Amino acid sequence: MSTPAPPAAPSGAHEDTGPLAWLRALGPRGRRAFAGAFGGYGLDSYDFFTLPLSMVAIEAYFLLDSGRTGLLTTVTLVSSAVGGAAAGILADRIGRVRALMITVATYATFTLLCGLAPTYETLLVFRALQGLGFGGEWAVGAILVAEYASPRHRGRTLAYIQSSWAVGWALAVLVWTLVFQIFEDDTAWRVMFLTGALPALLVVWVRRQVQDAPEAAERRRRSPDRGSFRAIFRRGLLRPTLFAVLMSTGVQGGYYTLATWVPTYLDDERGLTVVGTGGYLAFLITGAFTGYLTGGWVTDRLGRRNNVALFAVLSAVAILVYTNLPEGADTLVMVLGFPLGFCMSAVFSCFGSFLAELYPAEVRGTGQGFTYNTGRAAGAFFPGLVGFMADSMGVGGALVFGAAGYGLALLALLGLPETKGRELT
Repeated sequence: MSTPAPPAAPSGAHEDTGPLAWLRALGPRGRRAFAGAFGGYGLDSYDFFTLPLSMVAIEAYFLLDSGRTGLLTTVTLVSSAVGGAAAGILADRIGRVRALMITVATYATFTLLCGLAPTYETLLVFRALQGLGFGGEWAVGAILVAEYASPRHRGRTLAYIQSSWAVGWALAVLVWTLVFQIFEDDTAWRVMFLTGALPALLVVWVRRQVQDAPEAAERRRRSPDRGSFRAIFRRGLLRPTLFAVLMSTGVQGGYYTLATWVPTYLDDERGLTVVGTGGYLAFLITGAFTGYLTGGWVTDRLGRRNNVALFAVLSAVAILVYTNLPEGADTLVMVLGFPLGFCMSAVFSCFGSFLAELYPAEVRGTGQGFTYNTGRAAGAFFPGLVGFMADSMGVGGALVFGAAGYGLALLALLGLPETKGRELT
């Protein structure tokens, strides 16, 4: 596993503490790895949000009820558990960069095919297959960068990778706003999915420019347990594996509930147009980007566990307030999107560093891929539940179930150690 950080340098030693110290500490190879992981996760986000943003149009096109519409998100997230675990094992066996290319190519291909789906059932299958690549990208990219990052700046460095999710989300909203203004809804949702093929171009650049961290790669090659799924359930790793799954389930259950249903909530219950919804989502996404960066700072200063505890509580409160505002308070709904996006994103900022620090190099991909994506799959039932409950409670009323997820995350912290400052082994 990880080991404690070495003693601090003498007080007179020079130490880089500037705002970009985390970036300089990566070195040239690490910065290229950072660019590849940042781009991969941002485009992963873009491809994911092609569905939530198009759900109203898809629901009308295939004459679906809310339950069947929500199932599209659920199968994406459930299949992501399989893809995430498989990508983690691949990352330990064939290397981080090669696994990263496979995941990006997978989610780009099947997002494109979603735009060509002739029936709801076909769309459901393609979305499930898209989830295989979607599930694997983050874990592989985060580990690739974590193995270049210094212990002092690891939380902040991985939080910047996490912030690319908000960048991809923003890009998806911009394209969605434009596409749905140009095309009729029956065509526009297909065009949105077709644009999801663009990430395939990133694979070419990654193949030529990015490589695994040499020391970590060498440790993996020497280990007989490289990519062993059983190893993460052995004594010493079983406890962190189980509690990390629980933490991931809670945080992602709350997050994907909001990410999936807020556009529908704004459309159905607030009566906003596409352009109006885009404006409201701008506040949410700006808050998310700011939250990722702030959470990275909190993670390095206060620790991984404290970051989760603080922002899980604030996220639950934000959901309850946001979904219980009185009718007609549309300006307040818009403004409160910023703290909602801020809190539910800041809680993620520690995940890249926290999960990487729980496992040794030979099973780091396996452990991180399994825990993060099993939590994502279990958390997928939250937006699915909202979809089935929305017919009787309304989308706004059903969204409160997302707050319960953050309670699970707090419970999980009881079984997880603090890993701030640990060296990766």
